[in-house]
Amino acid sequence: MFLKNLKHHFCLLLGVSILQTASAQMSTEGLPKLMLRLDDIGMNHAVNMAMKKMADTKMPFSASVQFVCPWYQEAVEILKKNPQVSIGVHLTLTSEWKNYRWGPVTGRSAVPSLVDNVGYFPQSTNAFAKSSYKIEEVEKELTAQIERALASGLKITYIDPHMGIALSTPALRALTEKLARKYKLGISTLSETVYFGETYKEMWGEPVVTKKKAFIEYVTNKLSMNRPNLVVIHVGLQTPEMNALFDMNSGMMNTKDGKPLTALHRETELNMLLSPEFKALVNKRFKLSNYTELINERGLSSMKLEVVKN
Repeated sequence: MFLKNLKHHFCLLLGVSILQTASAQMSTEGLPKLMLRLDDIGMNHAVNMAMKKMADTKMPFSASVQFVCPWYQEAVEILKKNPQVSIGVHLTLTSEWKNYRWGPVTGRSAVPSLVDNVGYFPQSTNAFAKSSYKIEEVEKELTAQIERALASGLKITYIDPHMGIALSTPALRALTEKLARKYKLGISTLSETVYFGETYKEMWGEPVVTKKKAFIEYVTNKLSMNRPNLVVIHVGLQTPEMNALFDMNSGMMNTKDGKPLTALHRETELNMLLSPEFKALVNKRFKLSNYTELINERGLSSMKLEVVKN
């Protein structure tokens, strides 16, 4: 009798769970899909801890990891505990901070055209573009970054270009597409370069004072019903480590007298994701998704370059 009652109780619980799941799925039908992509993961401890705060919410999102950076292994530890996060390789060919630098996974002697005289990647997109980089060395280095990612034990779903470089010329774009095919990975959208029909929005350039308002307005009223909507986010914590980072590419990330603003921008973007206002919109105005779900639904065979003029 006890076993019979236990079985009956279990069946009731299972039935309730199934009904709750079905109800949740029905409640999000017809909502636009919002994909959040957190970039520069693994860059440093402050970025990783900010990403962990987002991962702790258990909301699905995508994380683009810089496997060239010193702190990527900490990011791997965090991401292994969070299967709701879709993971990409943030293909990196620049090292954009004044006194915080990194170089190639392959080593400076293997790819001499990709490094400066102290063995680091160039500090700006212009410096990279004007350098005499060799495409075969770019392929060697990006291959090494992807293989380091795969060797980490993480499930890698997509690749995307740090600072846009790996998609910035026809030759580099062709190489990135070649690597995606070789490793059976998707390519995440970059502004005008679209591979899965995504819309694109980046919060990086929005002033701190209006960043949260602009983000909430966008996800409330401006998402496409017919296309997946990608919003690129940069998170971080205002720690001494982050506060010291001077951006060599963007004037808006530093004050006129040279005070770095990167940490403030990134913590503001984190806080808007963690805000009650954003959480209240989830499954009400949009359904959160990521690249794993998108690629599982559509298949890699659906990946096709679409150049969109904004």
